[in-house]
Amino acid sequence: MVFAISGTITGIDRKFDLFGAAMVGMVTAVGGGTLRDLLIGSAPVGWMQDLNYFGACCLGIILTLLFFRSVRHWHQALFLFDALGIGVFTLLGLEKALSFGVHPVLAVLMGMMSAVFGGVIRDVLCSQVPLIFRKEIYATICLVGGATYLSLVQFFDRTNLLLAGCIAGIFIIRILAVKYSWQLPTLNHLKHDS
Repeated sequence: MVFAISGTITGIDRKFDLFGAAMVGMVTAVGGGTLRDLLIGSAPVGWMQDLNYFGACCLGIILTLLFFRSVRHWHQALFLFDALGIGVFTLLGLEKALSFGVHPVLAVLMGMMSAVFGGVIRDVLCSQVPLIFRKEIYATICLVGGATYLSLVQFFDRTNLLLAGCIAGIFIIRILAVKYSWQLPTLNHLKHDS
């Protein structure tokens, strides 16, 4: 629902019509998981098997359309839910990929894709450079969190506590990365003057 709200806000900010803003909201919410499911051969894709996902997306879109001015001021709360969401989607996406026999290294990538590629699709539709391709640390946190989880399950049982701990780790690192402006280095030094 939070991803649907953030996508719908972006669509409204880009002056899309009602349908366009709603579609951007929907694709932000389910785009990453849909892409993951298509790549691992899970059909129908996850959100099509449970109407609760579709309902949550629709609720987020409707709330944004009805209360846009108020929802825009929930920036801090949306950021916190987004940070929590990437942690949850990373590990659930990773586990789903593993359940389909995907190699663990690629399962980590599928987890990251679940968490962030809805935003990539949103940004492409809105003619923006996707967030994960800019300096801000976002997808990297998902990769590190997924790899950490996979490393820990070699030594500990797959429990909800372990899952929750790794989700919390991704959540905390994401907040710290934004608070302290942690960034990956850019590659400007590779450009040559002609």
